[in-house]
Amino acid sequence: MTKSSITETLTFAPGEVILYPGVPGPRDALYRVRRGLVRIQLVDEEGNALTLRFVGEGEFFNEEAFTGAERNYFAEALTPTTVEAVDPRALSGKELEALNLSLVAALQQTYRRIERLVSQRLKNRIAAALLEFAKTPLAKKDEAGQTVVHLTHDELASAVGSVRETVTKVVGELAREGLIKSGYGKITLLNPKKLGRLAAERE
Repeated sequence: MTKSSITETLTFAPGEVILYPGVPGPRDALYRVRRGLVRIQLVDEEGNALTLRFVGEGEFFNEEAFTGAERNYFAEALTPTTVEAVDPRALSGKELEALNLSLVAALQQTYRRIERLVSQRLKNRIAAALLEFAKTPLAKKDEAGQTVVHLTHDELASAVGSVRETVTKVVGELAREGLIKSGYGKITLLNPKKLGRLAAERE
């Protein structure tokens, strides 16, 4: 982003809400993630959450700033996150191209999630989600070189379109099979290859 297109730089702590549902106000901007990871999710009246997509470094969100259309989702920082507020009218040709590529990637991510919801069992969706999380700032390597994903069962449930109680049962099953190890607020991937095969299975 050029200095002329960035109007403000904002930082958020993990768990902090960046955007709430509603009609964008006059100060609403297009946002680009400079550092960290943002979750875009729906929450119904009973508190059930469904993750629509994740926004990583270099990607954009709050496209409603272009049209003034009402948002029906929350945008939440999952890690220490820095975002740039961008004036769409000041974007250069190269920046507009980057925005277009980000929007295409967002659509593809959303399509994959919809496809998994209708074509995969929960166990397969959880395997796919864990492998996706492994490529985000939520994942770290432990002393043995294994990937540890730092997330709760509630967060995993939101990502796969289920509820915590059911996800906890499936996580326990994957742990008994030796594919993962589950701890408080973290899941270690013990057998990524087998998780990959599970993630690729369709009903």
